[in-house]
Amino acid sequence: MSAVPESEPGSEPEIVRRKGHHIELALDPGSQIAAPGQAFADYRLEHRALPECSLEAVDTRCTLLGKKLSAPVLIGSMTGGLAQGARINRHLAEAAQQLGLGMGLGSQRVIFEVPEAQQTFEVRSFAPDILLLANLGAVQLNLGFSEWHCREVVARVGADGLYLHLNALQEAIQPGGDTDFSALSEQIARCCAALSFPVLVKECGNGIGPHTARLLQQAGVAGIELSGHGGTSWAWIEAQRNPDPRMQRLGQTFAHWGWPTPISLQTCRAALPQMPLIASGGIRNGLDAAKALAMGADAVSLAQPLLKAALDSAAAVVAELEIFLLELRIAMFAAGAPDLASLRQRAVSRI
Repeated sequence: MSAVPESEPGSEPEIVRRKGHHIELALDPGSQIAAPGQAFADYRLEHRALPECSLEAVDTRCTLLGKKLSAPVLIGSMTGGLAQGARINRHLAEAAQQLGLGMGLGSQRVIFEVPEAQQTFEVRSFAPDILLLANLGAVQLNLGFSEWHCREVVARVGADGLYLHLNALQEAIQPGGDTDFSALSEQIARCCAALSFPVLVKECGNGIGPHTARLLQQAGVAGIELSGHGGTSWAWIEAQRNPDPRMQRLGQTFAHWGWPTPISLQTCRAALPQMPLIASGGIRNGLDAAKALAMGADAVSLAQPLLKAALDSAAAVVAELEIFLLELRIAMFAAGAPDLASLRQRAVSRI
């Protein structure tokens, strides 16, 4: 991948500047807003004093969307479109390849406005074997995008499938946001019917409830990433970016809006017993991941906890993820769960 030139300050297109602002603000501790009393820290995974298994034998391997993973863990969608994003994506992809995990790309809409941004998403050469998911905003299907655009973002990066992301609250607060979400489930259904690769839908920090999950099942999606309240607040981030003081108040008003990830996960699993569900939003460590998997998630995804490391190097990302994976394995061991099937039989209770 050739180097992406750094732009002169103020010379970037607005969509590229926005991505830079997003990275900066996501690193601000103020963007991390836990659900009061409903984060994963408020749940306890069943402890078994006699685990009846060996820590060394704990097996986290799984298959997701037809791809084998060393653990049910995805590096979540973050960025792209600017030089900084290219470095982040490369480091994340190299770490995913080394550890046998999956990865989602940030929104690729920018490539249709700034063609040179394409190279910032091209990570397949660094990660030839991973589960890789491309990404577009679902609302763009109401604004001129079609199945062709979906095929393009997948083909251009050699992805295995596509995320269509939902971010209605973020768009409502974002300056110039796209807010026409009318009849969007019908557009998603048309895409699912027309495309030959898996189409998943993910939220962006406010979670998915059973009503929406059923609509998405009817639309034919291959899986749902919940991205519940408890991690990065895009309402807070967009309020910080908005120059209008009245709009900045919205970041406080809607800071705690949405489905907390544990609640989103449990209610969606009860409504859709067979739907592949990825838990994200407030997954901070491997213990959180173990709780989410015991609650019914097929996999977990984390993004912001890896962002600082991704700005540094692939080795820094690997170091963070190795601790995360060890935490997951120790949690399974302490719960007497030698494999993922056993973990899903363990009780999780509110503290």
